[in-house]
Amino acid sequence: MAHPEVTLTGVERFFSEQELIVSKTDTKGRITYSNRTFRTLADYSEDALIGKPHNIIRHPEMPRCVFKLLWDTIGAGREIFAYVVNRSRNGDHYWVFAHVTPSSDTQGQIVGYHSNRRVPRRSAIDVVTPIYRQLLEIEARHADQKAGIAASLDAMVGLLKSKGVSYDQFIFSL
Repeated sequence: MAHPEVTLTGVERFFSEQELIVSKTDTKGRITYSNRTFRTLADYSEDALIGKPHNIIRHPEMPRCVFKLLWDTIGAGREIFAYVVNRSRNGDHYWVFAHVTPSSDTQGQIVGYHSNRRVPRRSAIDVVTPIYRQLLEIEARHADQKAGIAASLDAMVGLLKSKGVSYDQFIFSL
C-alpha cells in the first residue's frame, strides 16, 4: 500500500536528545507497535498506524536504494544504521538516526523488526543530503523503478569503494 500523497511543507520537526522513537513491524513492514514520540512526530494516532506499512512516513526525498539496503540487511538477520528523513502526516519532515534490528523467535526465525531512532548529528545530515539528492536523480532517470533502485545502489556502493570504506564505516564516520 502506498502512502497517501501529501503536500510537503518544508517545515522541519525536532525532538529532544532524551527522546527515542520506537516502532516494531511484522516481517512485511506493517506496524505492530509505535511509541508516543513516533506518533507525535509522525502526527498519527496509534489506531491510524497499527497494521499500516511503515513506509506511510516515507519522505519522497529519501532514496529508495537506502531502503533496499536496509531491507536486504535486516532480512539477512543483521542490524543496520541509517540517516533517514521521514514525513509527518501534514507534510512536515524530521530527520532521524535509525537503528533497525530483526526480532527472532526461540527457533531463530525472523518474526519482525524493531527500530530505535535518535536525534541525528546535523553535520551528518549535511553530508548525506547531497548524496541522497544524487541517488534520487539516478533513480529518477529510470522509467523502471527497480532499475532505478539498482542503479542508485550501484552508485552508492561505488561512492563507498572510492572512499575505501564499508557502509557501516561511512555511517559511523559522520
